[in-house]
Amino acid sequence: MTNLKKIITIILVTLFTSVSLFAAVEKLETKTFKAKSGGQLKVETDKGSITVKTHPQESIDVEILFKVKTEDEELADDLIKAFVVDYDNNGSDLTIKAKYKGDKSWLKNLFGGSKWNKLNVKFTITVPERFNVDLNTSGGGISVGDLEGFVQAETSGGGLTFGNIKGNIDGETSGGGITVGECSGNINISTSGGGIKIEKCEGKVDAHTSGGGITVNEVYGPIKASTSGGSVFASILEQPNEDCSLETSGGGITVKLASNINLYLDAKTSGGSVQTDFPVSVKGKIKSSQLQGAINDGGPKLYLRSSGGSIHVEKN
Repeated sequence: MTNLKKIITIILVTLFTSVSLFAAVEKLETKTFKAKSGGQLKVETDKGSITVKTHPQESIDVEILFKVKTEDEELADDLIKAFVVDYDNNGSDLTIKAKYKGDKSWLKNLFGGSKWNKLNVKFTITVPERFNVDLNTSGGGISVGDLEGFVQAETSGGGLTFGNIKGNIDGETSGGGITVGECSGNINISTSGGGIKIEKCEGKVDAHTSGGGITVNEVYGPIKASTSGGSVFASILEQPNEDCSLETSGGGITVKLASNINLYLDAKTSGGSVQTDFPVSVKGKIKSSQLQGAINDGGPKLYLRSSGGSIHVEKN
């Protein structure tokens, strides 16, 4: 019985310690601003993730959730107060500038660099359905839901997620992957730390990553995609009016083309073979690792290069 009591005591102490380690102080700040459809939201913050949603109202609702991994409410309050948020609203556009103005070196020394004790910030902002957004953070991911307007997003510390966007997308991150739903405009995105996936783009795609594969399920304009760390897949469904290029140093390439598309194929790999479903006329010596020639009537160049796998050109 004594041993059983000891075991129960150890379990209770362990549970209590775990709860203490994960205890947090939270504070929610909310604000609402008038805004007309077609306006712009601009956010500049040196910390925090940003989520943008939409609603049919002509207003902007801002929620900022502060979370500090500590049981010391006074300390948490000081840290939250040191994160200063300024708003500039003119009835159509809203600019939010947020910056931690405390002693960052003191904060690091106090917490010993423990990730559980840092100040976490999360912006959740709801804007009119037809609106433009320009988002910049140094410390978190960015997510934008379905939106009619242009989207600009840049972060050094997380991934980028875009829903169905009726406009252009311009996104850059050094610390995560990028996903895009459907886009009616052009897409210009890059990342150093993850893969890229695009469901559909009606315009031009320019996508680059150093840390993952690239998948573009549907593109109706020209495409340029390159990666050093994975395979590339793209489905080109309409005649491009410019040259297209797919390049990788870390995998293979598969490109699907509409059966009536007119391109000049220039494909080469040092890590496999080149295969195509289209008849291509070749002059000179035939090599399994490269293929050059017209697809159908010929047209803009389709430049394919791989150092780490085979290249497949398929009919969609």
